[in-house]
Amino acid sequence: MTDSATLGVDGARVDQTGPPALERVWAEAFPELSRAVSPARTVQPRLLAFNDELADDLGFDPAFLRSAAGVRVLTGESYRPGTAPVAQVYAGHQWGRFQPILGDGRAALLGERHDRNGRLRDVHLKGIGPTPMSRVDGFAVVGPMLRELLMGEAMHALGVPTTRMLAVVATGAPREWEDRVLPGAVLARTAASHVRFGSFEYVRAQDDPVLLRRLADHVITRHYPGAAGAAHPYRALLGEIVDAVAALTADWMRVGFVHGVLSTDNVLVAAETIDYGPCAFLDAYEPGAHFSSIDREGRYAYDRQPSIMRWNLERLGEALSPLLAADPAAAAEVSAEIVDTFDARYRESWAGVFRQKLGLSAGVDLAVAGELARAALDLLAEHEIDFTGFWRDLAAAADDDEGPLHGRFLGYIPELDAWLHRWASLRPDAALILAVNPVYIPRNHLVEEALRAATDGDLEPFERLLALVRDPFRERPGREHRRFADPAPEGTPRHRTFCGT
Repeated sequence: MTDSATLGVDGARVDQTGPPALERVWAEAFPELSRAVSPARTVQPRLLAFNDELADDLGFDPAFLRSAAGVRVLTGESYRPGTAPVAQVYAGHQWGRFQPILGDGRAALLGERHDRNGRLRDVHLKGIGPTPMSRVDGFAVVGPMLRELLMGEAMHALGVPTTRMLAVVATGAPREWEDRVLPGAVLARTAASHVRFGSFEYVRAQDDPVLLRRLADHVITRHYPGAAGAAHPYRALLGEIVDAVAALTADWMRVGFVHGVLSTDNVLVAAETIDYGPCAFLDAYEPGAHFSSIDREGRYAYDRQPSIMRWNLERLGEALSPLLAADPAAAAEVSAEIVDTFDARYRESWAGVFRQKLGLSAGVDLAVAGELARAALDLLAEHEIDFTGFWRDLAAAADDDEGPLHGRFLGYIPELDAWLHRWASLRPDAALILAVNPVYIPRNHLVEEALRAATDGDLEPFERLLALVRDPFRERPGREHRRFADPAPEGTPRHRTFCGT
């Protein structure tokens, strides 16, 4: 393959032949936190899903990446000279216990690429085979990789900061998975970066203040440049991460998303959602809902996500503490004070996004909107009402048709009428409600149905569901689309998820 390229209409580099040009920002800046890897050769790679929009945004040539040669770029087997995939090293608290070294056990950073807005993005592969940090064989299978693409695209369409998936490639190699033999796959994804809370925890555990400062400076330059001009840049950095994480967590709560495994190695300092393994979406509103087969105590349940993210920020603050003050006691105090701001920042973000869900203008006081939202959630919990459908039905109620909303409840509910009266007095906007409350989300039973079919070779259910969640606010007519907006049929077993990513 030749090494030629042209410039797109906006000056972005578009590779016409050969593997795309990538930078090596992380690998060159942090060799101590990188391990060279050699992605495994695939038997018969076949493209299952490809994100043309994302490829275009990165200035990639979709036609090449769809070709036989391009597919092997997406599995990490072929890359331009000078590019070299690396597994990143990090630590993390998993289930509350510190693991001093984790790292990419089945993944590799292929390099970085500037998108059309000039933002640097990681190009990352998952399911490539063993790495120096592997705890299992390092391979992945079709179902979990397609789940990650589906969930990431849904979250992006819902306006939630997220990693995004470029492609899923079937490798042609069968893999043993939970006593079954399933088709293997590799996922290609992008992120603002893959620097995790656990990256700082690993460096802190090495007792290397120079490396810690270098890593913090890297994150400031790449993600939070405003902190560089602060009187105390590293304190400002921690504060900005707290703010971004508070907003991200409020977004999860807004859409009824349950991540499922919020360990510090699964949280990015750039505050993008990552690792859609045991995640799920709420059907009937249940504050303590958790779906992961191994989360027996509900550590990562829906209503515990704010508290666990604060806990994670405390661990990040501890890792950053040598940069916050010279005296360890003073540094610990500064870290605690900064992380303590999470509660107020989260409450404000939460009230703001739920004010929008209620269709209320910015002129409505956040405290009033928050109290009204909490009262609504109490009703949903008491009567086991579908989370997504309730908020969407508020649009009809705002236009004086309360029938759809009342239809979700059994019998006459005086508390609902009282709530609707209070809400209507604030003059909600039906158009705003429709703009922020989706018709379609990745309903758990539909996701499993689509992934089972895809694993057996039928991609049509997956592609149909993907198309809907990529455009979730536009209702499609016809009975055939109604099932995609409804919760699981009555009698459906409780959803369980497994960490396959």
